[in-house]
Amino acid sequence: MCRYRALVLTVTSVNVNGLRAAAKKGFVPWLADTSADVLCLQEVRAEPEQVPEHVRTPEGWHVTHAPAAAKGRAGVSLYTRREPDAVRVGFGSAEFDTAGRYVEADLPGVTVASLYLPSGEVGTERQDEKVRFMGEFLAYLKELRERSAAEGREVVVCGDWNIAHREADLKNWRANKKNSGFLPEEREWLGRVLDPADGGYVDVVRSLHPDVEGPYSWWSYRGRAFDNDSGWRIDLHAATPGLAARALKGYVERAATHAERWSDHAPVTVVYDR
Repeated sequence: MCRYRALVLTVTSVNVNGLRAAAKKGFVPWLADTSADVLCLQEVRAEPEQVPEHVRTPEGWHVTHAPAAAKGRAGVSLYTRREPDAVRVGFGSAEFDTAGRYVEADLPGVTVASLYLPSGEVGTERQDEKVRFMGEFLAYLKELRERSAAEGREVVVCGDWNIAHREADLKNWRANKKNSGFLPEEREWLGRVLDPADGGYVDVVRSLHPDVEGPYSWWSYRGRAFDNDSGWRIDLHAATPGLAARALKGYVERAATHAERWSDHAPVTVVYDR
């Protein structure tokens, strides 16, 4: 029996911080144990042929890799238990469709996407790139939502959004008010994505955990950020309201110890009622 006919749909998203490196640290046993039906990866940083076969096309998964044209940068992937009805790389952007930033797949009743939004750096071209991406991507998110609604489909865009929306989404928010990832204009943009009258998406994990700090999904390797849980919540499931309303639980798969981490991010998992 196809496991995709289960009563729930489990979607996991994680920035692997280099898939080849993650595969040597613990990603492989984690993948073997996961109950996810869909896995969204970001910052893969490898061409498919550079990844070991048991990671590139593991048994029981249908995999789409979307590497960046710039070698060793970005890269997103989708692993699905069920073969997708359709797969699309990019979102119609002349600048970003070959940048390894976005891939989406149509599954029964839902489109699932893996997103790696540029990280940016204040005062540099990287921040300008981030701003350009945000401008194009919000327009596409609206188009995707409207098109999917017309087809009777829901949408969830999972990934590393590289923006902490609220003060509760990062531990040291006061020290980061002028840093990329927590700039007022970035937070305003993400607010538009999540505005019912604008982008129309729902931050699923925040909707399930409305009054808590975090749960964080990224911790710097510097110092004792992980041990002190001094992190950022930047890995999001942004879903259309119909799907978000069916979320049963959402959680961060935080490693038990610093030594057991295989990325500086942790997997973020949401279980949806089908």
